[in-house]
Amino acid sequence: MEKILITEVGAAPAENVIKSWNQSSVKEEIIGVSRNPINLFTSKVQIKRHIPYEFAFGNEYKKAFLKILEKEKPSLAVFMSDREILEASKFREEITATGTQLFMPRHEVIEKCTDKYQSYMLWQAEGIKVPKTIVINNKFDLKMAFSQLGNKEGKVWLRSTVGAGGKGSLPTSDYDFAKNWIDSYKGWGNFTASEFLQPNNTVTWLSIWYEGELVVAQTRRRKSWGFANRTLSGVTGITGVGETYSNENVNRVATDTIFAIDKKPHGVYGVDMTYDQNDFPNPTEINMRFFTTCYFFTEAGLNMPEIYKDIVIYNKFPSLNKKLNPLQDGLLWIRDMDREPILTTEEEINKGMQS
Repeated sequence: MEKILITEVGAAPAENVIKSWNQSSVKEEIIGVSRNPINLFTSKVQIKRHIPYEFAFGNEYKKAFLKILEKEKPSLAVFMSDREILEASKFREEITATGTQLFMPRHEVIEKCTDKYQSYMLWQAEGIKVPKTIVINNKFDLKMAFSQLGNKEGKVWLRSTVGAGGKGSLPTSDYDFAKNWIDSYKGWGNFTASEFLQPNNTVTWLSIWYEGELVVAQTRRRKSWGFANRTLSGVTGITGVGETYSNENVNRVATDTIFAIDKKPHGVYGVDMTYDQNDFPNPTEINMRFFTTCYFFTEAGLNMPEIYKDIVIYNKFPSLNKKLNPLQDGLLWIRDMDREPILTTEEEINKGMQS
């Protein structure tokens, strides 16, 4: 039996990939790696391997990871956090030398995607519609952001240049609040300020590419953020209700966004977009991993993690009627804490409302 190694197990994104693999027609033995012992304990993988927190990232992490590969000899390694993707990419030749395959973009592409401001500059240079953005290096930059980028209420959008889940996000029109916010993160030089978009009107275009050719892409729009009332920004990175969706503007912006950074895409590319005040989708970031609700697509009939691993391990490509948005529009995925997600439709919900 073939083996797959996956990192960040025990956390929702990795566990939903694992659940998708467990529904595959051909199954593999799954090796889970985590630096968090509690997450590792709760994971559903068959084989569990721990890399201590004190190794952080760097040479000790690299040695520990390669040691696991040498022992377990997986056919494929999959990384489930942006930071770990970047770190592992630095020693990708040593990973593949063990016989373990990778299916990810080139290292320089990963560097561009993990730095949100660098991505922004590339998209702007290619003429892609993006929110006006500046790096906040000092208090002068912050004052300039409010004067140049503020909407009619004077509001701008602050966020960290590196990180996921809406890290550091803050919509505000208050200069002192913004200054204290950046101070609290020790974020001078690592925060941007942008034009204020519609934070509750977002879509994600999840895609798999092979040597420059699109294999499949599916769009999901977010109907609500989970636990939005627990944050100042209302953005958590956690989808409360997602919906399958298709739109030509979204398809075009997503593909243009990817090609602006990578002329020969290879691997997973998830393009996050937020609509501006004119209801046009603006790219905000590209993630090179499966997002948490990929299992939504699996339950709806499109198992993208299976497609991904079958390409690498078995050289098997899917037979799809459509590469772009093969799932029907309007399928809902409803999530909450301590409850299994529910796949349904607005029609079914409305039926349940009848007395």
